Amino acid sequence: MKNFTLTYFSFFILIAAACSNPVKHKIQGNWHSKDGLGKLKISDKGFMMDDGNAITEDYFIKGDTIFTSFQGNQPYTIFVIQKLDDHYLKLMGPDSVAMEYSR
Repeated sequence: MKNFTLTYFSFFILIAAACSNPVKHKIQGNWHSKDGLGKLKISDKGFMMDDGNAITEDYFIKGDTIFTSFQGNQPYTIFVIQKLDDHYLKLMGPDSVAMEYSR
């Protein structure tokens, strides 16, 4: 019975790790725009774009799209991730303008 419980627990740990979103973990951090005027801070709890008025918004990622909203209000603001690596992020904003960030 002890081995069964240990195996059962290990199975759920592996499933939880496999179902986590690697894009969300890779995108988290502090980003700076190429022109140096804007900052983007993405944590596990919030999405904050600092271009004059810094407001932290809730967000979730589905595929290659980031959906943000202020305190759960809809409609969502949509940002499409065009390119993402460890030091570079390119987003397409809701007004179809590409934004480039680096760490």
